[in-house]
Amino acid sequence: MARLNVNPTRMELTRLKKRLATATRGHKLLKDKRDELMKQFLDIVRTSEELRQKVEQALMESYAGFQAAGAVMSPEMLEQTFLYPKQSVGIQMDFRNIMSVNVPLYEITTKTDDKADIYPYGFANTSGELDDAVYALFDVLTDMLRLAEIEKTVKLLAQEIEKTRRRVNALEYVMIPQLQETIRYITMKLDENERGNLTRLMKVKDMMVEQNIESKWAAEQRVG
Repeated sequence: MARLNVNPTRMELTRLKKRLATATRGHKLLKDKRDELMKQFLDIVRTSEELRQKVEQALMESYAGFQAAGAVMSPEMLEQTFLYPKQSVGIQMDFRNIMSVNVPLYEITTKTDDKADIYPYGFANTSGELDDAVYALFDVLTDMLRLAEIEKTVKLLAQEIEKTRRRVNALEYVMIPQLQETIRYITMKLDENERGNLTRLMKVKDMMVEQNIESKWAAEQRVG
């Protein structure tokens, strides 16, 4: 692993040790976040699969009801039946936070609270199959919206998991090894410099001792 290009000084060593401690802490936090995101992601995916099956089954039953109504009513009558709807539906969106990810919350709003307004026609000239199909379609609307909410949540969580995974890998396989290698290099250089300084000091000491001995010998010669 390539080391960072820095000067091998004690100040730089201290700074890099602090960076390594911060990176190690961040790595642990990101790993914990990734694991929790994965847990919630898998739970939501299971919920999504169950809800999708429920919605598909309800839609099949509703479409079967419309087909049955079309068998006893003419196409013109069916078209005229839905020409002037009484009810209108809107969607309000809010957000909730899952591990720093803002995921959507959808809520259905209707023009009126009267459930009978889902039928834009009188019951005299329509079939019971049509009434059942319309009600089934209205009944599954909440689940359809919930499914859209969950699938959007799954997509956003998957993106955040991938982003977190890349950050964890960058710290684990690039930044932390680089810092560790650089710290080892600086420590080795400082130890080498310290040994060099110690060797020089010992040589100076030996020279001073030798000079002192020579001075004493010279003084003794002059006295003698």
